[in-house]
Amino acid sequence: MKIQSVEFLKSVYPKDDYPPGNYPEVAFAGRSNVGKSSLINTLANRKGLARTSSSPGKTQSINFYLVNQSVCLVDLPGYGYAKVPQQVRKQWSPLIEQYCRNRKSLCGVVVIVDARIGPTPLDLSLIAWLKTLSLPTIITMTKIDKLSKNKISKVLRQTSETLSIRPAVIVPFSAHTGEGKRHVWQEIMRLMGSSEP
Repeated sequence: MKIQSVEFLKSVYPKDDYPPGNYPEVAFAGRSNVGKSSLINTLANRKGLARTSSSPGKTQSINFYLVNQSVCLVDLPGYGYAKVPQQVRKQWSPLIEQYCRNRKSLCGVVVIVDARIGPTPLDLSLIAWLKTLSLPTIITMTKIDKLSKNKISKVLRQTSETLSIRPAVIVPFSAHTGEGKRHVWQEIMRLMGSSEP
């Protein structure tokens, strides 16, 4: 995938206005510290675009990144990390819910699961909720470079059974090696009904 331009549009906090919504949007959601920012940075070929941190819960806003003047990658706040102040966690949920329910330019959501852990109850709740909104999802398993090939196959099989989907639908990904990058972009383009961004 040839990335010609990447532009940070805006960070949106509770009660802020969204960007105009002139482009199709694909959101990225997952547990804190699941590798969400690293995935976005890898897709955009920009190391410091989305902020990565060893401290989970760093992303506390919805961040919009415009790629090739044609698609927005939208970084949603991570969930499930207890050390983030409770008041901040309370703000996350309505922020994510309002965006997913009401954003007309949202084409679908990349749900990110840590391959070392598999889908957690929070991940399963998110996937089920997105289904009630009729929002398409791309299930991506990050950090596969930390597992053996046999372990990856086992995790993919277990996850596919848990989610009642085919293993081939799940995209294994590594920000370290770049494996899965092309596949994720293909799935994003499919959501947009396009072959090129």
